[in-house]
Amino acid sequence: MKAPASPVLAPRRARRGRPGSGISPRPKAGAPGSRPMGCGESRSRSCRYCSDEKTWKNYKEKVKSMPIIPLPKDNHSAYVQKYIVKNYFYYYLFRFSAALGQEVFYITFLPFTHWNIDPYLSRRLTIIWVLVMYIGQVAKDVLKWPRPFSPPVVKLEKRVIAEYGMPSTHAMAATAISFTLLISTMDRYQYPFVLGLMMAVVFSTLVSLSRLYTGMHTVLDVLGGILITAILIVLTYPAWTLIDRLDSASPLFPVCVLVVPFFLCYNYPVSDYYSPTRADTTTIMAAGAGVTIGFWINHFFQLMSKPTDPLPVIQNIPPLTRDLLVLGLTKFTVGIVLLLLVRQLVQNLSLQVLYSWFKVVTRNKEARRRLEIEVPYKFVTYTSVGICATTFVPMLHRFLGLL
Repeated sequence: MKAPASPVLAPRRARRGRPGSGISPRPKAGAPGSRPMGCGESRSRSCRYCSDEKTWKNYKEKVKSMPIIPLPKDNHSAYVQKYIVKNYFYYYLFRFSAALGQEVFYITFLPFTHWNIDPYLSRRLTIIWVLVMYIGQVAKDVLKWPRPFSPPVVKLEKRVIAEYGMPSTHAMAATAISFTLLISTMDRYQYPFVLGLMMAVVFSTLVSLSRLYTGMHTVLDVLGGILITAILIVLTYPAWTLIDRLDSASPLFPVCVLVVPFFLCYNYPVSDYYSPTRADTTTIMAAGAGVTIGFWINHFFQLMSKPTDPLPVIQNIPPLTRDLLVLGLTKFTVGIVLLLLVRQLVQNLSLQVLYSWFKVVTRNKEARRRLEIEVPYKFVTYTSVGICATTFVPMLHRFLGLL
């Protein structure tokens, strides 16, 4: 005797619930009376998901009460991949190289340059870095080119995954910092130019390749960022000597330095969904404004122990001795500790004032993303940090006998 056909192995016509098949059609997911995804039983039967009618009603009520979380426009950015590292040398090399283009590098390298190497160089580097980063960040939210899709690529960085891709601001910042440093030092210090050029190329190349390895950018994003930076350096180079004399400007200069960057940050291009681009741009612009005001304060009130000559002055690079290394690390540690204290104090104070002004609950962390709160508190905080780094930290070094 031939065994009856199983519903699971039934012909395609029968499984679809055609008349005479003996199987009820499966309701669509989300329709009234439907089962959860994966439930292949009919409404009249019980299954391992729904043992009885009461359980089924409880399940429907639970589904109705679940919050709906909107995803960003590029839903693929929410995809989380697990990966296996096959070559640890490349992995750690490019993860380290990616860190050279992130904020943690610039908030350490630029102050270290100011406190231990040459304030003249740090001023140029900071202003060019701010200009390049602002143009790059705005270009991202104007062009709105998505990042590489995941899969097939594996994205190793999650914080900036909601940002757009074109151009790569990591490649832009690395190229701007390395070649601005090269151009600014070749007529000021004695060293082999070929060696400096090789270091600039290696630094910018490693950071650019790291954006491909981490899956955050395409080749076009990286090349676009390098090209934009090269054009900006060529166009702004004739005005670099003007940048060196900004600290001798009129007393109204600080007002312009504060108003213009704040206006640009507050009127930042509106994105389709929230991303950290506006906050990062405000941080960069505010730090640049603070550094510029700090140099103006030093010149106007004659707080500098000795003036920094902006004209090309050939100097010999001092040898790196043990005493010089200890002194540099001590000055850096003292300065960073003071900057962190100022940052935390001003941030908490500005947030409290803004929360009280706009009548927002203090514990509501989402309120920080509001335009009228995010831009002012970021701007005030990092402007204070920039002023502190260029004015109060050198005064503290002088007080402690570190100069």
